[in-house]
Amino acid sequence: MTLPLPLLARGKVRELYEVDDEHLLLVASDRLSAYDVVLPTGVPDKGAVLTGLSVWWFEQLADLVPNHLVTARVSEFPSALAPFADQLRGRSMLCRRLEMVPVECVARGYLTGSGLKDYRATGGICGELLPPGLEDGSQLPSPVFTPATKAAVGDHDENVSYATVEAAVGADLAAELRRVTLAVYTRGATLAAERGILLADTKLELGHDSAGVLTLGDEVLTPDSSRFWPADGWEPGRAQPSYDKQFVRDWLDASGWDHTPPGPELPAEVLERTRAKYVEAYERLTGSSFDSWLRDS
Repeated sequence: MTLPLPLLARGKVRELYEVDDEHLLLVASDRLSAYDVVLPTGVPDKGAVLTGLSVWWFEQLADLVPNHLVTARVSEFPSALAPFADQLRGRSMLCRRLEMVPVECVARGYLTGSGLKDYRATGGICGELLPPGLEDGSQLPSPVFTPATKAAVGDHDENVSYATVEAAVGADLAAELRRVTLAVYTRGATLAAERGILLADTKLELGHDSAGVLTLGDEVLTPDSSRFWPADGWEPGRAQPSYDKQFVRDWLDASGWDHTPPGPELPAEVLERTRAKYVEAYERLTGSSFDSWLRDS
């Protein structure tokens, strides 16, 4: 997509455009990454699912932390973008600029992924000791804040200790990052559980607005930034079924691909099953149809 705005950054999934000194346009593509490689085949409607879920969650979290969203309605975007309304509809947000904090703010309520790897090596995550005997998928005694460094596109985020965060941003801001991250996780986990979904973990992007207020940015509580598991399929001791790109990972693992770029083209069946999982996550969490989001945005 070519827009009449300066392109500031292109990530694995999103493009960030400059609107003016105070605002940015965040556009979520259908691109899909696996093993830190952007694959050549996108998942239809994935960007719209991520955007619609973020907008819904921003509303659910507004009393806990302010967010950067101005509007996701294309009719309210700058007039220069009117010719691109159909391309932007459902997958873009006009946002306030933030000065981002250089920390990946992660909360975990269940043990899996890089947290499981750390636990097996050290008995804890990011220096937080955990009880012995936990397995892949085990629920933690209480949610934990497990920060990470921000990595460049194609690189892995690395878990770091809370002391490292304090050294990087100061004790007061580190404490606030931890408080907000755990509050968002707890609210998200509670609402998801009411809909038969477990929120295993989530990653937040936080920054300061022009008044210095800590503000939630980027996306929030989507299948790309979080692990959502169907509660009725949860069984510790194995990998859990999930509402994300699980079908893609399974197909890639069976394909013999060695995780080096470029990635292989994905079959239509894998793309459709993955799309269905993203849409199901949207509809189960929000209680609304995905088509209504596309129609109303």
